[in-house]
Amino acid sequence: MFQQINNLIILIDDAVWGLPLIVFILAVGIMLTLRLGLLQIIHLPKALKFMFQNEEDGIGEVSSFGALCTALSATIGTGNIVGVATAVCAGGPGALFWMVVAAFFGMATKYAEGVLAVKYRVIDETGHALGGPFYYIERGMGMKWSWLAKMFAFFGLCVGLMGIGTFTQVNGIASAVKNFFDPQSLVTVSVLGTDYSWAVVITGIIVTVCTALVVIGGIKRIANVSQIIVPFMAVIYIVVCLILLVTNASAIPAALAQIVKGAFNPAAVTGGIVGTMAIAMQKGIARGIFSNEAGLGSAPIAAAAAQTKEPVRQGLVSMTGTFIDTIVICTMTGLSIVITGAWQVEGLKGVEVTNYAFQQGLPFSSTVSSFILMACLVFFAFTTILGWDYYSERCLEYLVKDKKAAIPAFRWLYILCVFIGPYMTVEAVWNIADIFNGLMAFPNLIAIIVLSGVVVKETKDYFVRHKEL
Repeated sequence: MFQQINNLIILIDDAVWGLPLIVFILAVGIMLTLRLGLLQIIHLPKALKFMFQNEEDGIGEVSSFGALCTALSATIGTGNIVGVATAVCAGGPGALFWMVVAAFFGMATKYAEGVLAVKYRVIDETGHALGGPFYYIERGMGMKWSWLAKMFAFFGLCVGLMGIGTFTQVNGIASAVKNFFDPQSLVTVSVLGTDYSWAVVITGIIVTVCTALVVIGGIKRIANVSQIIVPFMAVIYIVVCLILLVTNASAIPAALAQIVKGAFNPAAVTGGIVGTMAIAMQKGIARGIFSNEAGLGSAPIAAAAAQTKEPVRQGLVSMTGTFIDTIVICTMTGLSIVITGAWQVEGLKGVEVTNYAFQQGLPFSSTVSSFILMACLVFFAFTTILGWDYYSERCLEYLVKDKKAAIPAFRWLYILCVFIGPYMTVEAVWNIADIFNGLMAFPNLIAIIVLSGVVVKETKDYFVRHKEL
């Protein structure tokens, strides 16, 4: 029975993340890149500067940096560690190439999302900011498209509850802790007739309690926690990856050659395990989108809360999220996996692949290397749980309108999903997340295409008014 359900999930996943969606996502990114004149290259230095310069008279709930950290808290998670490993193992080293290509064009998409989020947001008399794809669909395209906005909100709610927000993250946390403290499952307890390592059970309880303590406080508490944890752990992870790459610098040229060659001729690098370029593309782009969420429409929900009067300014700040998440962090993870040959070791799955890479590549003991990776994954995944609670709440808020009692009830349901997440199977978890990711992207990408003229106009107007920038 369970195998039949899993096979059905895989079938749906393959259909949703088939060639049409991959082409659609890339086409939107390429179209925006051309219409915006390679904005993600020309204005990246400005965007990085704006990350730390908040507008003094901006309107919104949290600072631009706080909004970015909330968005990053949702994107920098298991996708950067587990997702990259899954992509490289399934699609070969070439998957990393397509992940970076998708991220480059995704920066233009993320920029457009940020612009539209601020331009069409609604701020009530209490200063509560509401925005995201459902609002730029409804206010930008017209009320006759509200069905598309509701479709996005529904899929966004599902992604939070049964995809990126809960199951994949807490499952990744529990797996990482178990692999460090009880890799052989020597001490187990029975949960509903199935034996689980004590590390999984205890971790699940601790993460659930910590999640409850934060999400009950709403967006401001989530932003405050994210502003502390996200930069701190991102810097630590980047430094550790740099140590690994510097220590193994002589192997980098060969690894880069494998990645480029594997992107166009996977069989030549994988020995026939991955035979087609389409598979390498699919795995790389799917996991890349899972990680940076460009085109999914999640990040603009956080961008809409930023204290700013300039849609373009926040769009530039939002764009840096994809750059940091995929082009910096995911690339470092992927290089570490390719350099150490971790992707070729039989029997390793998910976090075990990245753990092997750290153990083999870092100039530390295997215990220290494993602990560093475990700590990074735990904090990355925990902040993703927080960020997606916020996204899910906003989706629900749009669907139920004035029924405010639904929000507290939803928070407890979200916490329950976090609690049961450690006991889900890894394959099913990732496939469910992929399905809802893909479904969420369609209404958002349609809106971006229709409103792309608005994005271009806002961009030109902003840089005419700020020629000194």
